Amino acid sequence: MSRKDQQAEGITWVSPQSLIQLRLLASKLPINSSKIHARQGGAYLSSFKGRGMEFDESRMYLPGDDIRSMDWKVTARTNQPHTKVFREERERPVLLWLDLNPSMFFATRGAFKSVVATQAASLLAWSTVSSNDRLGALVFAGDQHTEMRPKRGKAAALDFIRRTCAHPAWEHVPEPHQPRNMNLAASRLRKVVKPGSLIFLISDFREMDDQARSHIINLSRHNNLVLLHVYDPFEATLPASGQYKVSDGVNDVSLNTTNKKLRSVYQSRFSEHQQKLIKLCQQHRIHWIPVSTEDDVMESLQKGLGIHDGKSSQFRAGK
Repeated sequence: MSRKDQQAEGITWVSPQSLIQLRLLASKLPINSSKIHARQGGAYLSSFKGRGMEFDESRMYLPGDDIRSMDWKVTARTNQPHTKVFREERERPVLLWLDLNPSMFFATRGAFKSVVATQAASLLAWSTVSSNDRLGALVFAGDQHTEMRPKRGKAAALDFIRRTCAHPAWEHVPEPHQPRNMNLAASRLRKVVKPGSLIFLISDFREMDDQARSHIINLSRHNNLVLLHVYDPFEATLPASGQYKVSDGVNDVSLNTTNKKLRSVYQSRFSEHQQKLIKLCQQHRIHWIPVSTEDDVMESLQKGLGIHDGKSSQFRAGK
């Protein structure tokens, strides 16, 4: 994908400079647990659990201690009941799981899903830095993974932006049948994440298999998960009856939307996909945020996280 077309900046590709400027909006998106009451799957509100707990020491068991915190290894070794003592982590790791697979390079309105997803991730990165939390990331497309271990400070956000903008997915024309490998990306995330982390999963979640779903469910048991479902309005509902040309930049396809049955099947397919994501979130206490390619990215995040800001950010995809 050529970066020579400067008019397409913010629509089909993003520049590091534009993502760095999003730092000015970080104060509008606080992600500390005391201010967030995110709507989960459109069904109910729930606060984030807060920062993680870190093991401190083992001590003799005392009446009233939570039996779930028993240190069975020390108990077996000393033949005396011991319990684990935890302390709250001063900094909570925040992980950004960003999907740049071929299906993300699509839009009929606003900006590419990949652009919207990257803008949302960058806003969250700057918010993480302003909250003095550690920022980590995993950016993936097919077999190409860029991994960033959690670290603090402005340098962490800048490193994320640099690595994301330099990802090969932006430069190469995607292969039609390139494997998504969402399962591998979710598996890698499980290996690097630390219990008590706040994880933002940013994707269109197309072709998410049972293994990837299982990894996400396991992650939700000891972490706060936010699922950002990025989609284009065309994916949800076909346009009015007519003849339309759709292109992936290489091949053109003509689409006739006059067939009512085709329109109904098409819409039902997206609705089923979205309902599966919502059900997953409801069952496993995962926060669900839908983000359309034509929406204001900041407003979508604020609304999804239950953050009230009287002023409009005036930051709309593709603007």
